[in-house]
Amino acid sequence: MSRSPAKALGLERNVAVLAASVFGIGLAEELWLVFVPKYLSALGASGGIIGLFASTRDLLDGLYQYPGGWLTDRFGRKRTLMLLTAVAVAGYAIYAAASHWAVVFAGVFLVMAWKSGAFPATFAVIGDALPAGRRAIAFAVQSILVRVPRIVGAPVGGALLVALGVRAGMRAALAISMLLAGCVLIAQHRGFRADRVEPGSHDPGSFADVWRRMAPRLKRLLVADCLVRIGEGIATSFIVLYVTGPLGVSAARFGVLYAIQQAVSVALYLPMGKLGDLAGRRPLVAATFWFFAAFPLAVRLSTTFPALVVAFVIGGMKEMGEPARKSLIVDLSEPAHRGRSVGVYYTVRNLLVVPAGVVGGLLWQRSPVFPLEAAFVVALLGAVAYLVMSRGERDREASFG
Repeated sequence: MSRSPAKALGLERNVAVLAASVFGIGLAEELWLVFVPKYLSALGASGGIIGLFASTRDLLDGLYQYPGGWLTDRFGRKRTLMLLTAVAVAGYAIYAAASHWAVVFAGVFLVMAWKSGAFPATFAVIGDALPAGRRAIAFAVQSILVRVPRIVGAPVGGALLVALGVRAGMRAALAISMLLAGCVLIAQHRGFRADRVEPGSHDPGSFADVWRRMAPRLKRLLVADCLVRIGEGIATSFIVLYVTGPLGVSAARFGVLYAIQQAVSVALYLPMGKLGDLAGRRPLVAATFWFFAAFPLAVRLSTTFPALVVAFVIGGMKEMGEPARKSLIVDLSEPAHRGRSVGVYYTVRNLLVVPAGVVGGLLWQRSPVFPLEAAFVVALLGAVAYLVMSRGERDREASFG
């Protein structure tokens, strides 16, 4: 019997509610997220402060992962997602009220609750609801619902900044964000079914215990992923400044470039997710790591707007293996510790990325092209490391699905 389109895409009820949450919060945040460096600059922050902010976000991205996974396993998926959504909304309000860059630093501790603290829960919901052979397509759908708001949100946010100025435009975008996030909370409360596993039924376990139980193959993936993301972190906050500064592109046109990048990602997710379920994870994971290295180099070599379009197309292609990589993490995680396993993985990865933003800021102060060049070199090392360490691996070697 053929499955409905929703079932074929892995949209079981809880996964569908998760998808609505991802889309709603994504649309809320993408109105302003890419322009935060410009907001900080308008509030008096220097390049070094902007780099420090990026590293603070990376630090929280690491520190919140394991607690988010622990909450997910201990209290259940629904309650964890609702709590962390509400905390993020409070952060949006602080951002909107900021009159100095230091206030934005205070707000980021709350804003990151959804992006990082809720991240393990999203993996756990998909892992609970779907067998291994359907997870990549479900992650592909989730990834699309993350990127579609970027296609819409970045140009709208850029237009608000152009029309109202940086400060007023950001505050208008944040007000819209709070309204959208409130709608997400209602959907979560009404839509989620009770967790399949009763909250509190798992032994608490420590971070070290979960690390020891992680599959060696998952640890090898983590090493390469860390290198790639450190490279990305060196350049991320400075691509918008480089393109809108030395290259002279307006915020609105940068929003268009960003939307192109996300549109390419969206176009690739479903076919690559299906391919990941049918043909295996490794080739797609390797490809995504190579494109992570190529993107900052392509921006560095661009001198015209058409060349930047090509660079941002490459930037979109760096996401092609994300559904396969995320599926591999879930495949290699024990169901009873799934939230914490994901939390440990991303805690290690994201904490190691923390210094990257500061390094990028120091390099930026010496030359605007240095963060892009350094990002290329470090990410390239990660791509090579993955090819070497994963040689001979097969998807069937280890799976807890």
